[in-house]
Amino acid sequence: MLMDISSEMIHSLLPMFMVTSLGTSVMAVGLVEGLAESTALIVKVFSGSLSDYLGKRKGLAVAGYALGAVSKPIFAMATSFGAVVTGRLLDRVGKGVRGAPRDALVADLAPQQVRGAAFGLRQSLDTAGAFVGPLVAVGLMLLWANDFRAVFWVATAPALLAVALLMLGVREPERDRPLTRANPISRESLRRLPGAYWWVVGVGGVFTLARFSEAFLVLRAQQTGIPVAWVPLVMVAMSMVYAASAYPFGKLADAMNHRWLLGFGLVVLLAADLVLASGMSWIALFSGVALWGVHMGMTQGLLATMVADTAPEDQRGTAYGVFNLVGGLAMLVASTVAGVLWDALGGASTFYAGAGFCLVALLVLGWRPAQSSVVQLGRSQPKGIGDDAHRGQRHGGSSHDR
Repeated sequence: MLMDISSEMIHSLLPMFMVTSLGTSVMAVGLVEGLAESTALIVKVFSGSLSDYLGKRKGLAVAGYALGAVSKPIFAMATSFGAVVTGRLLDRVGKGVRGAPRDALVADLAPQQVRGAAFGLRQSLDTAGAFVGPLVAVGLMLLWANDFRAVFWVATAPALLAVALLMLGVREPERDRPLTRANPISRESLRRLPGAYWWVVGVGGVFTLARFSEAFLVLRAQQTGIPVAWVPLVMVAMSMVYAASAYPFGKLADAMNHRWLLGFGLVVLLAADLVLASGMSWIALFSGVALWGVHMGMTQGLLATMVADTAPEDQRGTAYGVFNLVGGLAMLVASTVAGVLWDALGGASTFYAGAGFCLVALLVLGWRPAQSSVVQLGRSQPKGIGDDAHRGQRHGGSSHDR
């Protein structure tokens, strides 16, 4: 929550800062956002695998949060596009270093029967910071007459508090059995990841294609004529809905078929894109943003839960890393395409394209893999795809057993 307060104080203002203060194009904003998010997700592959190899998660998480904290002053001092890119990439490298070990640590700590609720709670706290941050940014922008740099300096404080809290307040669980060291990204190790897991990876990648960077929500808000100081309220609205919905939908994921819940989430995102594309009023803007937040609450914790359910316990760090690698590449493509469309055809075209990707994602979600896949097994289990795979791994089974 603390790191998200810090990050969102900056990210809710950064697209406008780049366009108005530094004179960059919207395509450049999209490229930076795509590179930044994909960098974070790609780095997660290596940090997650390293946490599996070491058998420890917390140290890597602390290092990642510390990198994020160090990056914040760069934005306050930036006078060029290159400086912003440097700060953004350093911040996202930190996120990549901490992300997979942190998620694996949550999975290690949470009992399997409430794992959906645990990830929903983690997502809610994370997202609470995502709406507190823009609220603070709005207040400071009004107080300091749109002084971007002063707000960026203030954002450094909660980032440092996040590092201190993790170091002092979180204890890593003891392992039940001795650690056997092996290369977690070798071909032999990757073969242990079952078909159910790879299906989740594919679905997650298509979901990311359908949901480009949230920087475009900020830019769409600016097009509606909202004063610059108030634009971060768009991210506040989205994050409040996201935070409020993540935990209830996380609990629902423990009792509902995962495929259906993902499908409903895509339909909500499709509706959000169409509303944002077709309307330029404040009502249309905030309606679309609220729908976007509901989609995030429905799907993000659920996908994390599905990875945990389908991956062996000793490979969870690697599993989250590979999942995020695919998502990172998809984010780079989605955000770059979104920026090109925005510059060439206007803001509406970006959201219409997102709606088109939603339809593709629904088709992928409706596709039933081969006989051995977990989807077939999931039809007989109301808790959704991946429960049988998880039980099989716990009791010594493998994808070949299925």
